[in-house]
Order: sequence, then C-alpha cells, then structure tokens
Amino acid sequence: MNGQGAFQPPSSACPALPERCPGKRPRLRLSPLRAWETRKRRKMSHALKQVFNKDKTFRPKRKFEPGTQRFELHKKAQASLNAGLDLKVAVQLPPGEEQNDWVAVHVVDFFNRINLIYGTISDYCTEQSCPVMSGGPKYEYRWQDEHKYRKPTALSAPQYMNLLMDWIEVQINNEDIFPTNVGTPFPKNFLPVVKKILSRLFRVFVHVYIHHFDRITQMGSEAHVNTCYKHFYYFVKEFNLIDTKELEPLKEMTSRMCH
Repeated sequence: MNGQGAFQPPSSACPALPERCPGKRPRLRLSPLRAWETRKRRKMSHALKQVFNKDKTFRPKRKFEPGTQRFELHKKAQASLNAGLDLKVAVQLPPGEEQNDWVAVHVVDFFNRINLIYGTISDYCTEQSCPVMSGGPKYEYRWQDEHKYRKPTALSAPQYMNLLMDWIEVQINNEDIFPTNVGTPFPKNFLPVVKKILSRLFRVFVHVYIHHFDRITQMGSEAHVNTCYKHFYYFVKEFNLIDTKELEPLKEMTSRMCH
C-alpha cells in the first residue's frame, strides 16, 4: 500500500556559512534516488490534478442546466465545500430549500465524483485482478436488474461497475424520477430509488478502498478520495439514505475518519 542530502556550496551572494545568512535557507542537493522519488511523486501529483481538474470521468459527466434551480443549488453546495465549511455542516439542508431538490443535486454530484474516482483506478481493476465484485473476503456484491440479470448474479468488478454506472445514468436522466422542471413534483418512488443508487455507489468505495487503495496512494490522491468519502458518508447519514448494515464493510475505517 501500497542518500543523504548535501549542502550546496555558498553562492557569491551569500559567502558566509548558511546559518550566518538571515533570510536565506540552505538548499539541499538530493541524492539520485531521492531526486527520482521526488520527481515520481510530483509527476503522479500532477497527473492526479489533471484528472481532477479536467473532470476525466469514467463516462460523460451529468451536468445541471445553468439558470435552473438545481444549478443554483449545485453552486451553493460547491461554494460551501470550496469555503472549507465543515462537511457535517455542508451537507445540511439550506433554509428554505426542498429536501428532495437538495438530495437530487447531491446524488448527481456523488455519481460524477465516484465515477471520477473509479476512473483513476479502472485500468487496474480488470477481469484478472478482480474476477468477483467484492469488498474483501467477507463481502461479495451480486448484480440484479430488471432486464438481463433478474436474479442476483456474480460478476467481475469491471462488469459490475459498467452495469452500475449505466443503470445510474438511466435513473438520473429519467425525468419521471429526477424531474428538472421547477414545479414538477418528485415521484413517490424518488427516495427508494435514491437509496438504491447511493447504496450501490457505496460499494464502489468499498471495492476501491479494500482492493485498490495502493494505487490511490501511489497517485497521491488519498486526500481527495477520503474527502469525497467523508462528504458522502455525512450526507447519507444526515438524511438516513443507506441502511447501517450496508455500511459495515468500511465501519472500522469510517469510525477513524468520520468523528
């Protein structure tokens, strides 16, 4: 999960010993090994920033139309995060807003973010490395839908992920479930569908943390993934959107991370 430096010779601008030059710190020359490691970390960090900044997701990103109520709520949620607001506070329903609208905005946002996270490790999540969609030896996730897989079916992790993301895309783009027009009421099955979406998205976290966290660490992206996870966890707990038993696989990690 997964050379000692030498002082450079004093410059002409600073002829005395390093400690006698106030305001200037001695510079260290890295050994070839440490220099290579530093370049590697910087390269990975740069690659990660490109992934996150360019929104390189596993599939096309679902966006909100500018000028709509959802777009304004999305901007409000993002502003809270960008301001460094405590995540427990950031997930709370803003005064005067409808809960279903707030939930809908976050479901789409989490779909985009978790898509991105899986996209960063998808090259390492293969039929060979992950022949079963699981979260360690205790938890195996089987796929079921209303079409091809009417009974719970064991699949490889990449197969499961593809079906999952396709299925969620269909749900969030269905106007009968996620209406985009102001004044159009949410259907009675909105929250049950949301709970199913979020429960299944949680399984992506489980698989990534348990089977691919070494890759996340290599890329230097653990802080991003941890923040996304905490945001997700606080949100689903705030609105009681995932059964406690579904959260069991990451219970120990969550108790340390989310106080």
